[in-house]
Amino acid sequence: MEVAIIGLPKSGKTTIFNALTKGKAEVAAYTQASLVPNIGVSKVPEPRLEILENTFRPKKITQTEIRYVDIADPGKSAGKNEGIAGQFLNYLSGADALLQVIRSFIDDNVPHLEGTIDTKRDISTMDIELIFSDLKIIEKRLARIESSLKGAKSAERDSLIKEQILLRQIKSELEKDKPIWQQQLTTEELKSLSSYQFLTAKPTLIVVNIGEDQISEASSIEAKLRSICSHPQFEIVALCGKLEMELAQLSEADDKEFREAMGLHDSAPTRVIEASYRLLGLISFFTTVSSELKVWTIPKGTTALKAAGKIHTDIEKGFIRAEVISYEDLKKCGNLAEARKLGLLRLEGKNYLVKDGDIITFLFNV
Repeated sequence: MEVAIIGLPKSGKTTIFNALTKGKAEVAAYTQASLVPNIGVSKVPEPRLEILENTFRPKKITQTEIRYVDIADPGKSAGKNEGIAGQFLNYLSGADALLQVIRSFIDDNVPHLEGTIDTKRDISTMDIELIFSDLKIIEKRLARIESSLKGAKSAERDSLIKEQILLRQIKSELEKDKPIWQQQLTTEELKSLSSYQFLTAKPTLIVVNIGEDQISEASSIEAKLRSICSHPQFEIVALCGKLEMELAQLSEADDKEFREAMGLHDSAPTRVIEASYRLLGLISFFTTVSSELKVWTIPKGTTALKAAGKIHTDIEKGFIRAEVISYEDLKKCGNLAEARKLGLLRLEGKNYLVKDGDIITFLFNV
């Protein structure tokens, strides 16, 4: 999974990036925008691995990773309704989700572009930038459709006209500052738009970058913004980027001790990753093959057949059945032999919907 980090200048985007990836990218109040993004990864926390490791004694454990791309500030165009274009747009278009950093902290040494702190205003400002980017894409595509219609045959013409009508409808709503996620589009219409990679259609995680003096208010800040951005396409997390960046550089033991002393709980990567999984509707399943215990990430509602394809296309093509046991059942039994005796190790077909925590052995024939 790839998540692109965006935000207005001086919002603390790179600070959040460092906090999430244990990175050491340069953080400064005034820097020139660069076309080269900061790229880092964060392993997805998986507390169930400890029990599974003790059960299977694998030689290797492979966890899921999230790739974060810290996109440079739009620069002078930010907040001027010019949209995001060029290389910036390419990075964002390829992401599975957007992480929008919104500033809430006060720092006189780093003045806000607007002179005041207003999270609701800044969310709207970033939304407008994304809307203008989508409008540019639509305008270019509509121009191509007009040109193609001139010499199009009947079947192709019908398809182009259908696409033209939908794009004009979306364009009209975008011009009213209504992002695609707010438009009442059908599942079929959204699917037909997937190739465009519209930014206002992407799931968005809003990270409110708070100051240390606001840590005790984090929950109320999140609740307030949820009332504004209440939609399945959005998740809200409030965290202190500066503090989390500093903690990310400590050892695991020192980090834990410091958090306990401050009354903090989960780390920034943990909270953001959990929110990302909720946002994208993701679950995890496990495999144990060739002495390797591996975690796989799939959308909820994925069949055993498609989960097999996640591992390798040959397994999907030659799928016979899946041997499945839930994590909780395995934890109670202690081992697969005991689970088999109790009838908890099940054989499932290709249409079985994989559950979060399933341990699966795929049987296939190539």
